[in-house]
This record gives sequence, C-alpha cells and structure tokens, in this order.
Amino acid sequence: MPATVPDLPDPADALAKAGRRLDARGLAPATAGNYSARLADGTILITRSGAHKGRLDAAQFMRVATDGTAIDAGRSSAETLLHCLIYAVDPAAGAVLHTHSVAGTVLSRALAGRDGIELAGYELLKIFPGVATHEASVTLPLVDNSQDMPALAALLRPILLAQERLVPAFYIRGHGLYAWGPTLDAAEAMVEGCEFLLACAWEEVKLRGGADDQSDPI
Repeated sequence: MPATVPDLPDPADALAKAGRRLDARGLAPATAGNYSARLADGTILITRSGAHKGRLDAAQFMRVATDGTAIDAGRSSAETLLHCLIYAVDPAAGAVLHTHSVAGTVLSRALAGRDGIELAGYELLKIFPGVATHEASVTLPLVDNSQDMPALAALLRPILLAQERLVPAFYIRGHGLYAWGPTLDAAEAMVEGCEFLLACAWEEVKLRGGADDQSDPI
C-alpha cells in the first residue's frame, strides 16, 4: 500500500512551511528546488514551475497523476518526472524534497567520474533506514545532470531498484539533492541529515587537498 500524507489537513500549507524552513537554511536559492506529497487518492501535489520556495502559497501547488500528467491547470515543476519516479519505486514514499546546497553541489562536482557519494563513520548516518551505528557506510547514488527529465528518470530507475536496501536519497551532480520519507517530517529530516553529511564530507575533501584519487572513500 503506497504511503500517503492524509494526516496533513492542508498538504499545500505544510509543504509551503517546509519550503520556508529550507529557504531559511540556504537550501533553496532563487527559484531552485521542488517539493511534493502523495495524496490520499494517489495523485501527487507538487510545486508549480518557477515559484520561489521561500514564498510559497497554496496557489503555487498543483496536482499531477502518477505519470506526471497535469490534473490542475498550469505547469508543474520541470522535474516532476523525478518525483513520479521516486513514488513509483518506493511505495513507502509520502513526500519528496529537492534542495540545493553549496557544499553538496561543489562536492558532487569534485567527485567527477564517481557514481556515488560514500559517507562513512558519521553519527548522523543513523538517519538512514536500517543503520543503527556510526560504524557504517552509506552511499548516495550520484548521476550526471541533464535537462532531459525522461532520460534522467530512465537512468535513475535501475540504479534505485538495484539497491539491496533503498537509500531514500540521491544526488544529481552539480545540481542538487533529492530526499524523501514516509511523511513530510521524515522527508525534511532526511534532507537536513543528508545536507549536514554532505557538508561534512566536503570539509574532509578540502582537508585532504582534493578528491582526485577515485579509490579514496570520503
């Protein structure tokens, strides 16, 4: 049974409030980012294209079908298909948040040629499902950026499906983070945890003087 967020009396208002919090943390510059929630009827509520995420209101959200087809009038986020992909591959996903941090963006570019961001030894790894200790390693899938959303979704689908334990986050190189959870609160916590870990990893890369050795874990 797919997860939904019917516990939110007003999903658009809840997503707008999350947007203001993420914007205040510097994770939504300009009009970057997009947010969504799976509704009780199975449709997806998502931000419209071009809306500033720190100044969202109900009018800046719209519903789309599971294949991204618009239900309400207007144009949804250009990355709607990536949200649809996440809901399709993870029945537990109830909300998806896409953010942009300086640390994550630069780190992903520094890891040219890698297909994952390995995070190891951090206490906050316990935010990930099934991880109960800092003595662990979690790898976020890392893919190259593209403006072709159908192609990007097609690239990501087998990567996500191949995971033995699905990591509820991935990174698009030079672009940003996608993270999700069964509830909006869980999705926001996953974003905060991932962005913190990415910032720590970038600081470690800088201390080592770069990330040229592809065999070195972060």
